[in-house]
Amino acid sequence: MANASAGETEQHKAAVRDEFTRQAPVYATAAVITDAQRLARLVEAIDPRPGDRALEVATGPGHVAMALAARCGEVVGVDLTPAPLEIARRLSRERGIANVSFELGEADRLRFADGEFQIVVCRFAFHHFENPEAILGEMRRVCAPGGTIAIEDLFASEHPERARRYNHVERLRDSSHTRALAPSELIAMTARAGLEIERLYSLGGRVEAEPWLAAAQTPPEKAQEVRRLLNEDALRDLSGARPAIENGQLTFIQRTLAVVCRKL
Repeated sequence: MANASAGETEQHKAAVRDEFTRQAPVYATAAVITDAQRLARLVEAIDPRPGDRALEVATGPGHVAMALAARCGEVVGVDLTPAPLEIARRLSRERGIANVSFELGEADRLRFADGEFQIVVCRFAFHHFENPEAILGEMRRVCAPGGTIAIEDLFASEHPERARRYNHVERLRDSSHTRALAPSELIAMTARAGLEIERLYSLGGRVEAEPWLAAAQTPPEKAQEVRRLLNEDALRDLSGARPAIENGQLTFIQRTLAVVCRKL
């Protein structure tokens, strides 16, 4: 298990709790989170077996955990913040999903035994971790030998200056954002963890800036700076997000990478 110095600081955890307590209702209904086709693609890439026990780290409102529950024997979702967990519990009750449970927990200090799960997944959370490698180490620890570890997250440019620009905008919008990794960084991290990539795919789509800022309740002065930076990026192609004005709305491309691995 990751020790405290290698894990997440209490100050950063408090920032994450604050952001996702405020964002929970809007985040739970966001199209990128709830999209049925996107969820189905991730579940198909993981390819669960009926008797598998699965863990979702940083489960939020539990959409991945509930999607996995249709194919697994049991699913547990763990999150740092109570507010999205309450939404996950309500949704699972409303949908009559009996083989999923949700609990408060810390991604860098998972309470589970070594090798307890056949599947361990984390979606859209690595860019909120101060030490993603320590989190991946915990995910590996609780995964059984030969089991599946899946990560889907935002990714940044392979070019450092462009990646810094992209992450700066994300941090202005949401103070709990740490850093979206470049694809090569995430791939190298899985190799260092003793994982072998079995499937890898990327998705992307245009996002309207105003609803994206509203969902995070970005303070007005920071939101204005985000708009300025996106407009500058639209003129100069500075980050890889490729902002543009479409139908009078400022938009940009949000790209994600899914990496599905086997624990050696």
